[in-house]
Amino acid sequence: MAFNHLPACVHDALTPLSVTPVTHSVPMAKNHRSDQPVPDPASRPSPGAVLGRLASGPSRAARITHTEHLPPRTGRHAVWPDRIRSEVIAAVRERGIEHPWAHQALAAEHALDGDSVVVATGTASGKSLAYLVPVLSTLLEGSKAPNGRGATALYLSPTKALAADQCRSVKELSQPLGTAVRPAVYDGDTPYEEREWVRQYANYVLTNPDMLHRGILPSHPRWSSFLKSLKYVVVDECHTYRGVFGSHVAQVLRRLRRVCARYGSSPVFLLASATAAEPAVGAGRLTGLPVVEIADDASPRGELVFALWEPPLTDLHGEKGAPVRRTATAETADLLTDLTVQGVRSVAFVRSRRGAELISVIAQEKLAEVDRSLVRRVAAYRGGYLPEERRALERALHSGELLGLAATTALELGVDVSGLDAVVICGYPGTRASLWQQAGRAGRSGQGALAVLVARDDPLDTFLVHHPEALFDRPVESTVLDPDNPYVLAPHLCAAAAELPLTEEDLELFGPACADVLPQLEAAKLLRRRTRAWHWTRRERAADLTDIRGGGGRPVQIVEEGTGRLLGTVDEAAAHSAVHEGAVHLHQGRTYLVRSLDLADSVALVEQADPPYSTVARDTTAISVLETDTEIPWGTGRLCYGSVEVTNQVVSFLRRRLITGEVLGETKLDLPPRTLRTRAVWWTVTEDQLDEARIGPEILGGSLHAAEHASIGMLPLFATCDRWDIGGVSVPLHPDTLLPTVFVYDGHPGGAGFAERAFHTARAWLTATREAIASCECDAGCPSCIQSPKCGNGNDPLHKRGAVRLLTTLLREAPEPTASPKETAPASGRGPGADAQGTGG
Repeated sequence: MAFNHLPACVHDALTPLSVTPVTHSVPMAKNHRSDQPVPDPASRPSPGAVLGRLASGPSRAARITHTEHLPPRTGRHAVWPDRIRSEVIAAVRERGIEHPWAHQALAAEHALDGDSVVVATGTASGKSLAYLVPVLSTLLEGSKAPNGRGATALYLSPTKALAADQCRSVKELSQPLGTAVRPAVYDGDTPYEEREWVRQYANYVLTNPDMLHRGILPSHPRWSSFLKSLKYVVVDECHTYRGVFGSHVAQVLRRLRRVCARYGSSPVFLLASATAAEPAVGAGRLTGLPVVEIADDASPRGELVFALWEPPLTDLHGEKGAPVRRTATAETADLLTDLTVQGVRSVAFVRSRRGAELISVIAQEKLAEVDRSLVRRVAAYRGGYLPEERRALERALHSGELLGLAATTALELGVDVSGLDAVVICGYPGTRASLWQQAGRAGRSGQGALAVLVARDDPLDTFLVHHPEALFDRPVESTVLDPDNPYVLAPHLCAAAAELPLTEEDLELFGPACADVLPQLEAAKLLRRRTRAWHWTRRERAADLTDIRGGGGRPVQIVEEGTGRLLGTVDEAAAHSAVHEGAVHLHQGRTYLVRSLDLADSVALVEQADPPYSTVARDTTAISVLETDTEIPWGTGRLCYGSVEVTNQVVSFLRRRLITGEVLGETKLDLPPRTLRTRAVWWTVTEDQLDEARIGPEILGGSLHAAEHASIGMLPLFATCDRWDIGGVSVPLHPDTLLPTVFVYDGHPGGAGFAERAFHTARAWLTATREAIASCECDAGCPSCIQSPKCGNGNDPLHKRGAVRLLTTLLREAPEPTASPKETAPASGRGPGADAQGTGG
C-alpha cells in the first residue's frame, strides 16, 4: 500500500501507526512606513457610508443579512524596559512612536529576561515592534563586543512576501543605528552571489521555514558563526503553523534547537500570532519550549463595520433542478468594482488562485465600461507568480497606484497594506482566526474600516450569514498541531541524522513517537545505528525527503506551449484537479487552456485562449478501514475514529459559464488514482434506526449521501479546517462495517487533526449539520445545504428530507460530548480531499 507525498524509501519504512474582538489601526502598525503619508482619517468616508453606497437599491440592501459594529477602543501606554539601549528607543521615536503599548513593553521585558514569549494580539497591534526592540537592542549590544561577530537573530515567516516587507521595515527602523544591524533576506529568490554575504555578515537573517529546512540546517557548518551567536528566533504569524504544515515546522524548529546546541547557543523564541485561544499552548507545542503568553491587547483601534452578505438566487437551475445563487466570485467582483469607482482602497480576499485571477478580470472588464483609466488600478495577487511579478505588485500597492486587489492568503500574511479602507472576503476562509486576520487588513492607518463577508453557495457559509452569533459571539480557535504524526516525524529524523548523528539523548527533543518510528527507518536502511548514534545512510539529501508544506512531490511547471515561457507552478498534489488536460488556467489576468499534463516530467503545457467558461474537476473516492482506535455507541449505531486508506481519482471536469456558474457540459479524464493513508471519523446506523427514521432502501443512499455532503460543509466550524482539506464517503453497506456508513477523513497522509476533532465534537457538529439542512429554503436540496461542488457522483442520489430524519434519529441517542485527549488542527494547505459516495454511482 503506497503512501503519497513521501519518496518510496520512506513509504516502505512506515507501517500503519496510531498516531476576540478584531483589533487594527494603530500608529505603530506592523509595517508602518515613513515614506507613505498617512491620510487624515477625518477626510475619509465612514465605513457605514461606504456600506450604504454598496447596498443602495432594494435588491442590494436585501443581500445584507447582518451588520456588526465594533466600537473604537483607546490604547494603554507603558515605558520600554530600562535595559533597552537608548539608541534603539531614539530610533523608534524617530518613527513617531513616543511610547509603547503595554503589551509591547511587557513582551520586551520577557525577551530580555530570556523567556520565550508569544504575543497574541489583534491585527496591527504592533507585534513587530514588541519583538524588534529587544532584538535590535541585543544586536546593537553585541556589535560593541571586542571579539567575535556579536549577537545574531533569525526571523521566520510563512511567506516570502512577509519576510521581504519586514526586511524593509527593519532597515528603515535601524537606519540610525548604522552598520550595527545588518538585515538580509535569505530565501529561494535570493541571488546566489548574495547568499555568501548573508552567511558571513548579516546578523538579522529573514527567511522562511522551507529555507531553514532545505537550505540552512543541511548546510549548518557554513552557518556555524551565525548559529553560534544566535540569541533570538522570531516566529511571525505563528498561528498559521497548524496541522500538517505546523507539525513539519515544529520538527524543523527542534532540529534548529539541536544544531544550535551543537554550537553552544540556546536562542530565545519570540512568537507573534493573531488573536488565538490558548496561544501559549500552541506556541509551546510548536517550539517544544515553555512559552509566556501575552494576549491583553493594549493598542487602540478604529471603528469596524462588519457586514454579512448573501448573493441572491438567480433564475437558473443547477444539478437536479436545484436553485442557484449568484456566485460569490461574481458578487465580490461587483463589490470590488464599486469600491474602486468610489476611490475606496480595498482588498478582496479569495480562497483560490483561480478565484483571485477571475475576480480581477471581471472587475477590470466592468471598470472599463465606467472609466478605462481605472482598469490598471485593479490587479490580482497570489502564490505561484514569479518573484519579479510579486515585487512589482507589492510596490504598486505601497505607492497607492493600485486601488483594488484580488488576493489569496499570500497577502493576508504578506505585505504592508496600511491605508486600506475596506476588505471583501469571498467566502468564509475556514477559521474565525483567519476571518479576523483578513478583516484587520483594513483600517491600519487609524481610520474606521469596512469588512464584508460574501457567502458562497455552501452549507457553512449559508449557516454563518444567518447565524451571526457563530462568528461574533464565539472565541477564535486554538492553533494546534501534531508533531508526533509518523509521516511528519520520519523524514525529520532522517534529516536530523544527516545534519548530526542522532543520539539517544536527542530523542526526547523529537518526541515519544521516535520509539516507534526509528526501528522502521532502521529496517528500511535509511538510518543505521553505530555504537550510540544513528547515521543517515543514503547519498541523496535527507532534507529532500519531504515538502514541509504537506503537498509533497515535485511542483508542476506551467509552460506556455508556443513560447516555452514559464508562467508559474502548481503543487503536485493539486495538479490532477488544477491543470488537467482541458482545464482553464488564469495568470496575470490572461486566460489559458491546458493542452497537456505530463505527470512524469511535471509539466503542464498551456496556450492563451478566451473560453466563456471556467472548469471544475470531479473525482471519485473509495475507502477501507485499517484500524479502529476508538468507538462509542450512538444508540444501536456506532461513532468511530481510526486509520483508513482512501483511493481517490479525478475522473472528469465540468465547464461552468462565467458569472452565472451554469453547467455547460462534462468531459471525462484518464488520470491515475492516488492512494492515501489517513485518519477518519465514521458513523454507522442500524436497521432499527432506519425504521425509526422511516428510511427505506430506495432513499437510503441519497439520505446518507446528503448527510455526508452537509457534514463536510459544516465541519470547518468545529475543526478549524477548510472543506477542501477534508473528504467523505457514504456507503449503504460498507464491507468493513457491514452497515450503512458515513466517513469523513483528513486529506493529508497520517492525518491532520480534523477527524479527531470531529469525533470529539460529533454531537454539536452533526446537530449543526441537521439544522443547516432543515432550515434551507429549497425543496429538494441545493448547494446551500446538501449539494457539493466536488461530488464525483454528480450529486446523485441525494435525499434532503431523508437526511434530516436520519440525523434526527441518530442525534436522539447521541451521548454527551467526550473530552479530547489531544487536540490537533487542520493543515494550512489544500489536501486531496473529495466528497463522493462510496459506490461511485
